[in-house]
Amino acid sequence: MKKHSARVAPLSACNSPVLTLTKVEGEERPRDSPGPAEAQAPAGAEAGGRTSHRCWRCSRAQLKKIFWGVAVVLCVCSSWAGSTQIAKLTFRKFDAPFTLTWFATNWNFLFFPLYYVGHVCKSSEKQSVKQRYRECCRFFGDNGLTLKVFFTKAAPFGVLWTLTNYLYLHAIKKINTTDVSVLFCCNKAFVFLLSWIVLRDRFMGVRIVAAILAIAGIVMMTYADGFHSHSVIGIALVVGSASMSALYKVLFKLLLGSAKFGEAALFLSILGVFNVLFITCIPIILYFTKVEYWSSFDDIPWGNLCGFSVLLLTFNIVLNFGIAVTYPTLMSVGIVLSVPVNAVVDHYTSKIVFNGVRVIAIIIIGLGFLLLLLPEEWDVWLIKLLTRLKVRKKEETAEGAADQGSGPQSKNRRARPSFAR
Repeated sequence: MKKHSARVAPLSACNSPVLTLTKVEGEERPRDSPGPAEAQAPAGAEAGGRTSHRCWRCSRAQLKKIFWGVAVVLCVCSSWAGSTQIAKLTFRKFDAPFTLTWFATNWNFLFFPLYYVGHVCKSSEKQSVKQRYRECCRFFGDNGLTLKVFFTKAAPFGVLWTLTNYLYLHAIKKINTTDVSVLFCCNKAFVFLLSWIVLRDRFMGVRIVAAILAIAGIVMMTYADGFHSHSVIGIALVVGSASMSALYKVLFKLLLGSAKFGEAALFLSILGVFNVLFITCIPIILYFTKVEYWSSFDDIPWGNLCGFSVLLLTFNIVLNFGIAVTYPTLMSVGIVLSVPVNAVVDHYTSKIVFNGVRVIAIIIIGLGFLLLLLPEEWDVWLIKLLTRLKVRKKEETAEGAADQGSGPQSKNRRARPSFAR
C-alpha cells in the first residue's frame, strides 16, 4: 500500500479551496505467493475472484470517500452560510465590522493546538509539542521561524487575511447576504487570472469563459438594484474582498509553495498571533475615534460574536484539512450551495427582490464557478470518452451485421440453450 502525504495551501477565511495534492512514493508490500490449492485452481476462477474482490474493495473505498464528501459539503455549506447570517444579525446590535474581524481572527491561534491533538490521536509516532513545532517550522526555511521570516512571509498574509474578512463583513452591512455570497464566488475566477499572469499557469479557454461569466455576473448584479450608490458600494466591497482572497492564494503559492497539514496549521496560528500583536491597536483607535463605537461592554452580543467565530473557524478547518477524507472539488461545491441557503433565508427575513436580472446574474456566476472546477485535462478525458463511445458503437454495428448475415441455422443454434432452460 502506498503512503500518501497531502500538501495544502492555507486559505483565507473567506476563500474557496485551492488545494495541491502531492503524492510521496513509498514501497509496495510484495504479494504472497499462492499456495498449492490456489495454484491448482483454474486461472479464470482465480482472476475472476481477484477482480471481484478488488472491485468490491475499490467500491467500498470510493463509497466511503463519497460519504465523507457529502458530510464535508454539508459542513462547508452550513458553516459558511451560518457565519454570514450571524454576521448580519450581529450588525443590528453591534455595528463594528473591523472589531468583529479582529475578534474572529484571534481564534486562528487554535489551529495548531487542534492539529496537535489530532496528531496525538492518530499518529503511531507521537512527538512532543516542541518536536512537532520544530518540524513544522522547517516550512519557513532552514533557520525556522525567525523574526525576519515572520515579517516577510507571515505579516503580508496577515494583512491580506484581515482585509479579505473586513471587506466581506462590511459588504454585508450594505447589501443582502445572497448577493454577497454569490459575488464572492468570483474570487475563483480572479485566482485563475492572477495565476495565469503571475504564475504562468496553463491557459485554458474554458476558464477564460468562466472569468468572463463572472465579470458579466458582477455587472448584472449591479444593474439588478438600479446602480444605487448603496448597492454599488456594497458590490465594490465584495469584489475587493474576492480580489484580496485571490491575491492571498496566488502570493502564497508564489512565495511559499504548498504546505503539509501541520505546516498549514502552524501558519494559520501564526496569523492569529500576528493579529493579536499588530492589529489590536486598530479596533482601539476606531473605538476612541467613535468610528466603531458601542456604549458599554454589557451591550456587546457576545453570543453572536462567539457563534460567528466558531462557525468561521469550523469553515476554515474543514476547508483546509477536508482534503484528507474527500475530493477538493466537493468542498468547493459546498461554497456554491451556500448561495441558495442564503437566498432562502433572505427571502423570509429581508425585503430582497429576486427579479429576472438578479436570478440570471446568480446563475451566470454559479455556472462560471462550476466551470472553474473542471480539471486541466478535462478536454483530454472528454475526447477519450467520445472515442470509446464511437468505437463501441462501431463494434455493436458490426455485431448486428454479422448476426443478420449468419442465416437461420445459426439462429437455431443460439436458440437451443434457451429452450433447454
